[in-house]
Amino acid sequence: MSWSLCLVTEDAEKAELLNAFFASVFSAKASPQESQALEVREEACRKDDLPLVKQDFVRDHLSNLDVHKSMGPDGMHPQVLRELADVIAVPLSIIFERSWRTGEVPEDWRKASVTPVFKKGKKEDPGNYRPVSLTSIPGKVMEQLILEVIMKQVEEKKVIRSSQHGFTKGKACLANLIAFYDDMTG
Repeated sequence: MSWSLCLVTEDAEKAELLNAFFASVFSAKASPQESQALEVREEACRKDDLPLVKQDFVRDHLSNLDVHKSMGPDGMHPQVLRELADVIAVPLSIIFERSWRTGEVPEDWRKASVTPVFKKGKKEDPGNYRPVSLTSIPGKVMEQLILEVIMKQVEEKKVIRSSQHGFTKGKACLANLIAFYDDMTG
């Protein structure tokens, strides 16, 4: 399907065209690797050794929210979440924990306001835009907490070797190249 056959001028037409294009390049089907990862996660959940989401961690994240960021489609403003951190840390930690254990995310946190941002090339070509999503702040906080837990597990279990730099915080691929060069020439 060619996307630049006609010029649309109405905002609603532009939105529909960009939505159709973004939907055409997105696949919601799980790949074999994703299906396999789901089976592995389900096996891990049966072991009951998953880390707990601590209320203190949730409170700390909420207390450090940037109040100048935009609210997500759920209408939760970061300033409100920050000011209520002591009150909502407990219920949010329960929601986060349940989500962590079941693999399910609250429906409101899966919604996003998508804005097309122009990259380069002809503005008439929808392929020259990238979708930028504005998502729920509590959902983002949950993502950060899960990332921290996973990274802690990865470090403690030494899943990533010290020579691996590309996926380790504070280490860059360039540092890996320099270390390799030093080993070869030293």
